[in-house]
Amino acid sequence: MQKTKVALVGMGTVGTGVAKLLLDHGDRTARHAGCILWLEQVVVSEVAKHRDVELPKGLLSSDLTRITGDPNIKVVAHLVGGVEPARTIMLKLLESGKDVVTANKALLAEHGPEIFDRARELGRSIAFDACVAGGIPIITNISQCFSANQILSLQGILNGTTNFLVSQMEELGASYADALKEAQRLGYAEADPTMDVSGADAAQKLAILAHLAFGARVHWKEIPCEGVEKLDAADIRYARELGYRIKLIAAANLHDSGLELHVSPTLVRIGKPLAEVRQAYNAISVVGDAVGPVFFHGLGAGQMPTASAVVADMIDTAVGRTQITFRTLELWSQREALVSLLDHGELSGRYYLRFTVEDKPGVLAEIAGVLGRHSISIASLIQHEPSGDDGARVVPLVVMTYHAREGAAAVAVAEIDRLKVVKAASVRMRVLD
Repeated sequence: MQKTKVALVGMGTVGTGVAKLLLDHGDRTARHAGCILWLEQVVVSEVAKHRDVELPKGLLSSDLTRITGDPNIKVVAHLVGGVEPARTIMLKLLESGKDVVTANKALLAEHGPEIFDRARELGRSIAFDACVAGGIPIITNISQCFSANQILSLQGILNGTTNFLVSQMEELGASYADALKEAQRLGYAEADPTMDVSGADAAQKLAILAHLAFGARVHWKEIPCEGVEKLDAADIRYARELGYRIKLIAAANLHDSGLELHVSPTLVRIGKPLAEVRQAYNAISVVGDAVGPVFFHGLGAGQMPTASAVVADMIDTAVGRTQITFRTLELWSQREALVSLLDHGELSGRYYLRFTVEDKPGVLAEIAGVLGRHSISIASLIQHEPSGDDGARVVPLVVMTYHAREGAAAVAVAEIDRLKVVKAASVRMRVLD
């Protein structure tokens, strides 16, 4: 059978998984590709580092020119994280005539237009299914399988680390700090977990999905984003009492006037598929105007799920499918955006509000008065027995609103926090019924 020579740049967790699939299951990949994906070179920054895979002698080096200077290598898996030197390496690969498969969503979210324009100029292709949701084939489905549809909405849990944290807090009663330590011990969270817990990772992925599904041209930093760093176990308990679970939801909803995008901790009604996603899993709910609602669920990270997506892209690239799709879709081209981003403050939604207030008459009336002045109606509320001694008794007051404008809700909560009867910063989260 004919060989197609391929190479890897970067051999961390995912790269090791890719090498295992190529070396240990060549018959499987050959069956789908119609040719043998022959691993010719692996380039890394640290050659001496131990790796959990046995490579044939002579494959491993730190010299990128062993790939860029070999015209027989056709497909390269670009598995370098971060923005630089990943961007420079990507451009060198394209300019040396290679088609590229990447798992680096941060690079595409930051430099997608530049990189994709350069690939088109050179007649090369870029495949990137592993960039979002690990082993879930959401990129392929949105860009190809749903091409007969206008996507109407995407609601997703796109970060396994934050979902693990919230699951630990709900199921085991762990504090945020303890849940984070466990996530780090298991390898779900980095030593510096900021990109995950701040919501930035989910925002980068949402920017990619929004471009594919809606033709939006939005930088991920323009997406309104809140993380889970301040998530309190009390809110998880109250959410459950109300019939909800808290999830970090990345949302994209198409309206007649434009596109709604945001990432935020959200109360999701128990029984909805997204509410039942546990531990380090990802999930995406997609609604198309023709296909209706479709739900994807699976491991969003980890060695083999992500390697599965990378190798699938390598097969598609080797047989020519990626080139056809890449040329047709004109991703991140200079075409005008097909949809504009809506003003976040004008969006409508229901809200969960938690106030910490003095236990005395008239407090509820004060808070209801502020909400009323901003056209926010109360749907239900919870008030439990007070805590503390008789001289400083405070109570949590939990309010569920009817639909209100995002901007009005933010201003109202800020005003309530300035009331003398309010004794701690309030909590506000969106609600997904």
